[in-house]
Amino acid sequence: MSETEALRVADYARLDIARRDRTGVPEVVFAQAKTAAQTLRLLAELRAGDPDAPALATRCPDEVLAAAPTAFGTDPVRVDEVARTVTVGPLPPPRGRVGVLTAGTCDLPVARECLATLAALGVGATLVGDVGVAGIGRLFAQLPRLHDVDCALVVAGMDGALPSVVAGLLRAPVVGVPTSVGYGVASGGVTALGSMLSACAPGLTVVNIDNGFGAAVHAAKVINAVHGD
Repeated sequence: MSETEALRVADYARLDIARRDRTGVPEVVFAQAKTAAQTLRLLAELRAGDPDAPALATRCPDEVLAAAPTAFGTDPVRVDEVARTVTVGPLPPPRGRVGVLTAGTCDLPVARECLATLAALGVGATLVGDVGVAGIGRLFAQLPRLHDVDCALVVAGMDGALPSVVAGLLRAPVVGVPTSVGYGVASGGVTALGSMLSACAPGLTVVNIDNGFGAAVHAAKVINAVHGD
């Protein structure tokens, strides 16, 4: 993309509005460390620059979550206070199916970031919550819901063991999403990340700590490959 193809916003951003055509995934606003005014302006500019897709912001602070519902005129706005996401514009019809699993309830913020991202990208998703290895029978009881998914995103903190188990049970691609949940040597998700990277189950893909957005984008690309872009 050349400099002239970017949409310049004031003196703080150059939006890549051609990214969806180029990669299948539009630019998304990472709201952390931005002001509320900057985030809301960038969402509006993304909607105007690519009106065929919703605009999404992740890691939104409270000020953005509070202001967003009335900031975009008649455009529908979806605010998820758990995921800390804002989506502006109609959602595309969902295709495919991604399973989003959590080891525990504390992993829900990252899982819900996955869900918000998948919805904005037009991917169908099913949440299977609180099925961690401390009570592994809970996972086995939910397996019939997962046998026909195109991809599974497994969100886990502490020892990060759940993705390895799921990858050993499903035919679909599995993505491990380590979270920063856990005591002491969990080290803010580093232990879960290391566990997933060294998993015995072959073929497990792993994203960065708390990166529900990145996991969902990977799953969307799987869906595009399976169901046609």
